[in-house]
Amino acid sequence: MPTKKEQRDTYYESIIKQGYSRRDFLKFSTYMAAFMGLESTMVGQIAESLEKTPRIPIIWEHYQECTCCSESFIRSNHPIVADIILDRISLDYTLTLMAASGHQAEAAKKAIMDKYKGEYILCVEGSIPLGDDGNYCCIAGKSAKETFLEAAEGAKAIIAWGSCASNGCIQAAKPNPTGATPIHKIVKNKPIIKVPGCPPIGEVMAGVIMHVVAFGRLPELDRLGRPKAFYGKRVHDSCYRRPYYDAGLFAETFDDQNSKNGYCLYKVGCKGPMTYNSCGTIKWNNGVSYPIQSGHGCIGCSEENFWDNGPFYERTTNVPGFAVESNADTVGKVAAGVLAGGVVVHAIGANISKRKELSDRTKRGKTNEKNIDF
Repeated sequence: MPTKKEQRDTYYESIIKQGYSRRDFLKFSTYMAAFMGLESTMVGQIAESLEKTPRIPIIWEHYQECTCCSESFIRSNHPIVADIILDRISLDYTLTLMAASGHQAEAAKKAIMDKYKGEYILCVEGSIPLGDDGNYCCIAGKSAKETFLEAAEGAKAIIAWGSCASNGCIQAAKPNPTGATPIHKIVKNKPIIKVPGCPPIGEVMAGVIMHVVAFGRLPELDRLGRPKAFYGKRVHDSCYRRPYYDAGLFAETFDDQNSKNGYCLYKVGCKGPMTYNSCGTIKWNNGVSYPIQSGHGCIGCSEENFWDNGPFYERTTNVPGFAVESNADTVGKVAAGVLAGGVVVHAIGANISKRKELSDRTKRGKTNEKNIDF
């Protein structure tokens, strides 16, 4: 156990030391509770946990990847997310953001692994190549597999950032020449949280960390190991273009008038109906826009094997489990049919109601006539 002098600052103490106010801290707690889908009553618990919990050391490994996960994270919409939670407070080792390099960097990682064995979180960005004895990706004279197994041994939990670490991504696309492998197929004895996406959303990444810190446990995961709070709904369900889908209004090409009018992009390949992610509820790059708001359909990057799931610009003609949505060509017809049917039903109903009203009036009139004394 570290001595009192060596005790790590709590998250709150570190945030205040960096020049943020108590008000900033509470705003951040509220912000994270909202993104994690928690009730407002949980804000107090998050704030209290951050005030009392010593920061959790984090080792962030990079293997076969393009660093887009790190890039996404540092462009989070809230300054405390990227500037404080990982960069200045928790991040003890990362080849991308740390100042040290070479032997100094490796020595810093070894010191953290030894001092906080069983306490630190291991974050992995990138897939691990197993082909050619791992020679396709080497760091400090060791293969990616070797360094990963060393870091995973003393980790409290492992977070797979992005689709590369979660399912292999483009490196694992056929024919997968390097033998790129997601981390859950290499380590089986550690809890693993998958946060897929190419890249995942910065706020989602921070939300996963915050859940572990605030509640002392992993978030609830779906059957694929993804946090339900962020991967519980299809992009299609929260897409702002969804009303156009329901109305049968689709862009036929990316440059037609329908596309300019903001109609649904399903016919030009959008994979939103089969993709689970928060891209329809959390905006990217400092809150600028949703991905589909830029005019491009969802490519399904948070789903397994998305590179091999067919061309990006070819629509999915059969979406399993959704009868009406299985064929976009029928949606407009169905909508029009429902509308026409509704008009007919309304007309019939109105006619019946009117006839009943006239009948009642006639009966009342005849009854009244019998009781009127001139």
